Amino acid sequence: MPAGTLYRGREGMWSWVAHRVTGVLIFFFLFVHVLDTALVRVSPEAYDDVVSTYKTPLVALLEYGLVAAILFHALNGLRVIAVDFWSKGPRYQKQMLWTVVGIWVVLMVGALYPVLGHAVREVFGS
Repeated sequence: MPAGTLYRGREGMWSWVAHRVTGVLIFFFLFVHVLDTALVRVSPEAYDDVVSTYKTPLVALLEYGLVAAILFHALNGLRVIAVDFWSKGPRYQKQMLWTVVGIWVVLMVGALYPVLGHAVREVFGS
């Protein structure tokens, strides 16, 4: 392959990939959420069974992943808006990405107990 033809992806490419992946994950969550909510009109008992499975520790972990996806997608979306509409945005896109990642990490650490506290107590006891 000739030199200079292989894109070696830096922060901008990985943020682009992460933005698309989190968007698709959020879409599939919303799709499943609409389906399970619609189940209540078909069979309230089946709906109750589905909702009871949502109270398991594994689903709590998936819920934490959903929070992570939504937070990253939202914060990175604000960064994309800044890059697109602020005249100096492209110049500072790398610094803004690391700021987004830092804020995301802080918020995810803050979400640990509220989202996973019940699951930890269920697995390890109070």
